[in-house]
Amino acid sequence: MKIISYNVNGIRAAFTKDFLGWLKNADPDIICIQESKAGNDQIDIESLEKVGYTSFWHSAQRKGYSGVGIASKVAPKHVEFGCGIEHYDSEGRIIRADFDGFSVISVYVPSASNIERLDFKMQFCYDFLDYIKELKNTIPNLVICGDFNICHKAIDIHNPEGLKNVSGFLPMEREWMTKFIEECEMIDSFRYFNDQPDNYSWWSYRQNSRARNKGWRLDYNFVSYSLKERLQRAVILKEAVHSDHCPVLVEI
Repeated sequence: MKIISYNVNGIRAAFTKDFLGWLKNADPDIICIQESKAGNDQIDIESLEKVGYTSFWHSAQRKGYSGVGIASKVAPKHVEFGCGIEHYDSEGRIIRADFDGFSVISVYVPSASNIERLDFKMQFCYDFLDYIKELKNTIPNLVICGDFNICHKAIDIHNPEGLKNVSGFLPMEREWMTKFIEECEMIDSFRYFNDQPDNYSWWSYRQNSRARNKGWRLDYNFVSYSLKERLQRAVILKEAVHSDHCPVLVEI
């Protein structure tokens, strides 16, 4: 089973860049979308169905903002929209699909452009940690896919010393991710297979960053430790260029 996570930075814009053609070639069983930036009535669900995917979307109340989705070749048994906390759910940040024997979550962790949003981001992160710990009591096998807006370690960012005081690589954010991995018993699937530097999933549109590979690894497929023996591979699909992010894949 191939599972992809992709922050598309606007699903409608991605569709104009042959997102569907790419999806057919990539051929994931499940794709988790972040930052759809569209209401459910603005997403071309019929075109996704034509290429074999049933899709579910959790949009933000604010137009053109945030939003997550899951599209799957196999219809899930149940879909949960949000986590039950209104001020997160109104921003369309979490959606979960339950399948036989495991569940997949698409999550879009807030970014932080100022101190107020940093406080919001960190509160979200710790509430999300608690949500996952509680969820694992009933659903131990989880694949958590998303844009976490955090680089975990120095290897995950192109200039760790110069960017150590920038949100996305702050000590408090990195400490949270370590805590999340340990307390929720999750595996960073990419790092499970690859310990090499210069592997990123997001590049600024400025200063020709993508061509120069001056990037950040913000996108993850976390897998429950209980699924460790089923892990086959995990890769970053940097050739896909529908967004300032690229997709990340895990195969189980």
